[in-house]
Amino acid sequence: MAEKILMPRLSDTMTEGVIASWHKKVGEKVKKGDLLAEIETDKATMELESYKDGTLLHLGGEKGAKIQVDELLAIVGNDGEDISSLISSKPEHSTQQAEPVAKKEPSITNEQQTSIDISKMDEVVLMPRLSDTMEEGVIAAWHKNIGDTVKKGEVLADIETDKATLELESYKNGTLLHIGAQQGEKIPVNGLLCVIGEEGKVDINAIIAATKNGGAQAATSEIKEAIPAAANDHAQVNDTVEKPSGSSTSENGRIKASPLAKKLAAEKGVNLSAINGSGDGGRITKSDVDNYKSESANKSSAPSVTATASAPVYTGSTEEGFTDIPNSQMRNVIAKRLGESKFSAPHFYLTMEINMDNAMAARVQLNEISPAKISFNDMVVKATALALRQHPAVNSSWMGDKIRRYNHIHIGIAVAIEDGLIVPVVRFADQKTLPQIAAESKELAGKAKNKKLQPNEFSGNTFTISNLGMMDIDEFTAIINPPDSCIMAVGRIKEIVVRKGDSFGVSNVMKVTMSCDHRSVDGASGAAFLQTFKKYLENPITMLL
Repeated sequence: MAEKILMPRLSDTMTEGVIASWHKKVGEKVKKGDLLAEIETDKATMELESYKDGTLLHLGGEKGAKIQVDELLAIVGNDGEDISSLISSKPEHSTQQAEPVAKKEPSITNEQQTSIDISKMDEVVLMPRLSDTMEEGVIAAWHKNIGDTVKKGEVLADIETDKATLELESYKNGTLLHIGAQQGEKIPVNGLLCVIGEEGKVDINAIIAATKNGGAQAATSEIKEAIPAAANDHAQVNDTVEKPSGSSTSENGRIKASPLAKKLAAEKGVNLSAINGSGDGGRITKSDVDNYKSESANKSSAPSVTATASAPVYTGSTEEGFTDIPNSQMRNVIAKRLGESKFSAPHFYLTMEINMDNAMAARVQLNEISPAKISFNDMVVKATALALRQHPAVNSSWMGDKIRRYNHIHIGIAVAIEDGLIVPVVRFADQKTLPQIAAESKELAGKAKNKKLQPNEFSGNTFTISNLGMMDIDEFTAIINPPDSCIMAVGRIKEIVVRKGDSFGVSNVMKVTMSCDHRSVDGASGAAFLQTFKKYLENPITMLL
């Protein structure tokens, strides 16, 4: 199905973007990670990657055109698809006008007051807001030391947010004169991250004093931030990685490679300069790194010896004690958002038992011909999506003064990771086949565990599923995942003895419990939805019609 790509907000001061160049033409095939265009913002020119496969069906403007934030940039879909409704429809996201970019002031001197707004200074870099829920960032690593020369596009630091660890690039040339925090320390959004300028011409003490006096608490429209490598909805989110050294292949001395290619190369220990890129202008893509084989890799190696892992020996302590584990950014946000959900949304719970005999038999038959292995959770996702079509009241959000019912169906699937919980989203799940849902769910879960999800892959859910059946949990209740009105907790499939005619037999049953926000979903609406969901799972052939 065709999907719109809107102009992303690549900085807090950005109100529009200029098309510096298109790397794809209408009618050309586009793959995930392909470079679509270069967008000139008020801070820098950034590459925009596609986040889906398909054909480029429409461009929102030609080279040099200005497009407002959240307005139509491009449409990617299937060949021959009717996109007239997408072109004429209004933007999906909030188009609240940002204030004009603040006029920059010259560097301060000792004679100036320390109460000035340092956010208006070219030399000051403030902590950017790298996700919609981010309130502070943790310095995962600095890639530059005080006194080092910094060039545009060079990575300054790795910032850990509540969603991922992102690379922060410099948007100017100069010398790193001051850093606001050491590795492992926190800086609030809009707090002083660092100062880049010309040595001897910037009064660092005055900037620090202004920060303490509130000089860094500028309006959002005035923030001077470094542009992150992946701080928008269509860019690649990366883990922190050690950058491989190598010769440059681009005009400004940087190797042309997608963020995911850089990440993968670092994990494999591959020097990017040794790889020939197959992308636009010789740009290195993920597949180039996947297909690269170094000389050492081609040489035969001695067989490895696999040691048998043994369980660690427990040694009890004879003294009282404890270990304090600092919260990660993700854990802090999980605690805050779920606390707000639990204590602000009036939850009620509906539990239903479902006979899974037919579903189990159907799954065996489907997996004999399916290109992707279908799990029971994939069948739950499909049944949920189809049931939401018939019960739009459940596919909604409480908006305070109104209830928003969504026309589209995006199913979030809760995935447990080391730092907590993240919810990748299967978009337009009702329009996808079981094999498509299976393949996409597997890919998203893998990305989630490796912290490689793009922002658009863990946002936009209209309903969430949490499944603990694989951990032998019979039933449980889940806290609603905002902005959804409902979340469904799925337990394990277990055998029970039931009466069958004049004798007894065994059936396989599964319990689900749906948590509902009573402000937007009534009990009868939730119960009707579960009845429809039950019919789909107990008669799986109906999901194929």
